[in-house]
Amino acid sequence: MKIYNTLTRQKEEFKSIDPGKVKMYSCGPTVYNYFHIGNARPFIIFDTLRRYLEYSGYDVTFVQNFTDIDDKMINKANELGITVKELAEQYIAEYFTDAQGLNIEKATIHPKATENIDAILDVIGKLVDKGYAYETADGVYFDTRKFDGYGKLSKQPLEDLEAGARIDVDEGKRHPADFALWKKKKEGEPFWPSAWGEGRPGWHIECSAMVNKYLGETIDIHSGGQDLIFPHHENEIAQSEAANGKPFAHYWMHNGYINVNNEKMSKSKGNFFTVRDVAKKYDYEVIRFFMLSAHYRSAINFSDELLAQSKAGLERLYNCLYNLEFLASKAKKRDLNETEQQLLSSVQEFKAKFCAAMDDDLNTADAISVLFDMARYLNTNMHAEQPLQLLNDCIHLFRELGQVLGIFTKSQEDTISNEAKALIEKRKKARAEKDWALADSIRDQLKEMGIELEDTRQGVKVHIITNA
Repeated sequence: MKIYNTLTRQKEEFKSIDPGKVKMYSCGPTVYNYFHIGNARPFIIFDTLRRYLEYSGYDVTFVQNFTDIDDKMINKANELGITVKELAEQYIAEYFTDAQGLNIEKATIHPKATENIDAILDVIGKLVDKGYAYETADGVYFDTRKFDGYGKLSKQPLEDLEAGARIDVDEGKRHPADFALWKKKKEGEPFWPSAWGEGRPGWHIECSAMVNKYLGETIDIHSGGQDLIFPHHENEIAQSEAANGKPFAHYWMHNGYINVNNEKMSKSKGNFFTVRDVAKKYDYEVIRFFMLSAHYRSAINFSDELLAQSKAGLERLYNCLYNLEFLASKAKKRDLNETEQQLLSSVQEFKAKFCAAMDDDLNTADAISVLFDMARYLNTNMHAEQPLQLLNDCIHLFRELGQVLGIFTKSQEDTISNEAKALIEKRKKARAEKDWALADSIRDQLKEMGIELEDTRQGVKVHIITNA
């Protein structure tokens, strides 16, 4: 497998530190609200990477943190009149609700910043002792000029960096790019004891500490959104490598931005959407499918039109799957003849094409194209006279590849509403009683509900249809 490494700006052959094992860290949410569609993209992308690595035979230890203490959380908790801990617990639960809907698997470990203060203080202590950090009136800062490699991830030389929107400005800092490791307490804020006074951790240090505690000093893959390259990931590298004297991560992976109707997403423009909001109109699985329909490093445009296209595309794949399952429900057991064995071999070739796409820097867009090609082939070549084994093998492979992407989580029973199921049974009874007018009326009613019935010699076949 080849991975584009942000650190080297090129694709590299993936080789894990320990053969057969992968240590992977991905930056998680700051839990003060529902997560938005921009957050959802890295959660889905790197869940898919983890799935594919496991599918390829690796034993993956995947850590994704929760930032449960920072300025935004303190401000939101104060607005609501609750504690920061109560706010965090509420939105961690909401995270898992949406993540489950998107079929994002739980990480091996989901550590919280506030539960790892000792590990954070340990790293800060090392940095102070080694001369990489200094104390000011309001906290402890990392001295970016002391770390020779600062800027190697973002390719921004230290001398070009100026104080700005993403850099904390403080008169006590030695350089505008220096960043807080520890913030001394202010009135009304949560705090913990430390050698530098009571306070709380800076944002960047928590990830370094948690990587060090749960995965070790050097890991295989560190991932997140493109917006985290600087300053967050740049600062993680600096403080981790300064503290440990070892490379922090061998591969850095970053997904591209999401635009909304070709404009940058922002609350001020009114085009800011949480996943919870979008899921009220589109199924969670459609959102996931949409996110995987473009290469993860490219920018992706989010719009109703594109979501509708994703919905229609996903339904085409499901219809192929349901058609196969319908044929299998009527098929007979017998051995495959030579023609059927050749057909099965041709179907299995799609697996190699799928894996080739995923091995090429997690190209989920091409992998999805393989699924569409496979669906067309299956729709053309599968029929009712074929043996159960052939049909079941095709179903198994189609579902298997889909599940690597985290799709195909539903059965046809899940897709059809109870109202539609009742109408299908009512129509079946009408046909048995030769009440053709009622049967046709029900068929039209179902079509308006997005369900098309096909009467075959084997029985009634159900198709999901879309207006997209």
